[in-house]
Amino acid sequence: MVTAAEIILGTADERHKNFVSFYHQDDETYRTAFEAAFGHLFINKSVKTGDIDEDNSTDYIKRLIAEDYITDASVVTVLVGPDTKKRKHVDWEIAAGLNKKVGGYSGLIGILLPTFPWASDRKFHYDDLPPRLAANVKAGYASLYDWNTLNAANIETLIDQAFLNRKDKADLIDNSLQLFSNNRP
Repeated sequence: MVTAAEIILGTADERHKNFVSFYHQDDETYRTAFEAAFGHLFINKSVKTGDIDEDNSTDYIKRLIAEDYITDASVVTVLVGPDTKKRKHVDWEIAAGLNKKVGGYSGLIGILLPTFPWASDRKFHYDDLPPRLAANVKAGYASLYDWNTLNAANIETLIDQAFLNRKDKADLIDNSLQLFSNNRP
């Protein structure tokens, strides 16, 4: 809990707790770059490589992600590459962030990576996004951003806005899709 003295003295940590969701095989380089460039602007609540044993049961992994990582995150940022939409862990992470029972709602941001399959007119197709992210962009709860436009000032602003959306736009959250049981082809 932040004390009044910490606020007055400016020593309170006002950064938001951010969970970065991504497909490890395709997007690891971008996650590393994202955290190196902007990690000082948020408190990282993400799963690190090797934190979770893939040999654990599906139910255990879902519960571990929700309880040990996302419960404490106020924003979920999804790094979206060409195959991110197919990954069960990404779907579970977004679903946990949008589940009021899992630590309250998290704000939701999608960042379209340079590897994202942009249309020729530099637009995106909802079918190229993780379905749960696409549903929340369509509903007006989540926002998408182009990796190539990111800088420290706008990252801080977009994380702040996603944080505010947790209360201001909670009625727009769409977490109705069935959870992925497997990765999709």
